Parts: sequence; C-alpha cells; structure tokens
Amino acid sequence: MVGLALGKLERQVMEEIWRRGETNVRELHFAFGKRAAYTTLMTTLDRLYKKGLLGRRKDGRAFYYRPRVSPEEFKTGMAKGMIDGLLGHGAEPVLACIVEAVSEHDRKLLDELDRLVKEKRKQLRKE
Repeated sequence: MVGLALGKLERQVMEEIWRRGETNVRELHFAFGKRAAYTTLMTTLDRLYKKGLLGRRKDGRAFYYRPRVSPEEFKTGMAKGMIDGLLGHGAEPVLACIVEAVSEHDRKLLDELDRLVKEKRKQLRKE
C-alpha cells in the first residue's frame, strides 16, 4: 500500500466508503449521482480492491466493499511513500524544506517535530 497514487475519483470513492463503512456499486452510484457513471464506479471499486485498499464480499450478484485501511493508515502510507521517494535524491534539502514548511505553518508544530526527533533518538539508543 505504501506509495500508492490515487486519482481524484479513487480518493472520492475511498472517502465515501470510509464514511459508509461498507457499500456496493449501486449505493455508491446513488451517492455520486451524475458525477460518475455506474460502470466507472464499478471499475474504480475493482481497482481499489486490487490495490489492497478495499475488501469485498459477494452477496447474490453484488459485491459489497469495505475499507481495509483507515484514513489515518492511508495518509501515513502515502506520506511515507512520498518521503521515501524524496529522500532517495538527498535527505538534507528535503529535511530543510520540511522544517521550513512546518515553521511557517505553525510554530507549535515545530516544537512537536523537535519532540518527535528526541523521542526517536531515545528509541534508537535503546535498540
């Protein structure tokens, strides 16, 4: 799951399924209205299932889909994949950019980043 890229519709479908807990293509199509065709949603659900983000069970002729990861797990996996990709090109510029962005956004976040670094150092010393 780490590093998966999702398109706009895939993200919207995941958000709807996280809200519902479980759904089928018919219920999803009703929720989306004219924003997406029935067959497009069916294909999108199948792709998300093949990517490992959704589980499914068959009931009669319909598949019911449910999330296999929480929104938090998904965001963490996406962030990790993105950071791993960026660090492959040199860590220092990436870290400097993160610190700059965090400090501009919220100084309390900079303190939290500092706390997390110290906590990780303690953990690594124990290993």
